[in-house]
Amino acid sequence: MRCYNWFDNTFLPKFQPVAVSALLLTLVLIFAFQAENLTARWFAVLFLAVPIPIQVYFNSSITSLLMRFFKVQHNVAAPGALIGASNFFELTVAVAITLFGPSSGAALACVVGVLVEVPVMLSVCNVCNRSKAWYGKGMKQEYSAP
Repeated sequence: MRCYNWFDNTFLPKFQPVAVSALLLTLVLIFAFQAENLTARWFAVLFLAVPIPIQVYFNSSITSLLMRFFKVQHNVAAPGALIGASNFFELTVAVAITLFGPSSGAALACVVGVLVEVPVMLSVCNVCNRSKAWYGKGMKQEYSAP
């Protein structure tokens, strides 16, 4: 237990600024490599961007309704809706760049996915935060860790 506390309270906080900086640098580099593709292939960008919000909103709605039907508490249902709606573009960006290169069409698709999915997921998160009252009385007791 002591080593877990040290890891969580001492080790991880030292890497927080590095992690955020590395993420921002990665995004800047990806957009720099894709700048020409984003402007020259705007129809492909539009073609890739349109289905993502539809899919995210549909999946999060279905997940939320199922969680409500099965009387799952809000603190489990909201993350479930977010996970159910996510496309995990962070992973796909890494794989596409590794396999096909940063200037490839696969990397372009992933960059467009990130550009579209992040604001859409933030709106889903907002809906999840505002739907606490929807998961009112009569719900199952809160889950506890074993």
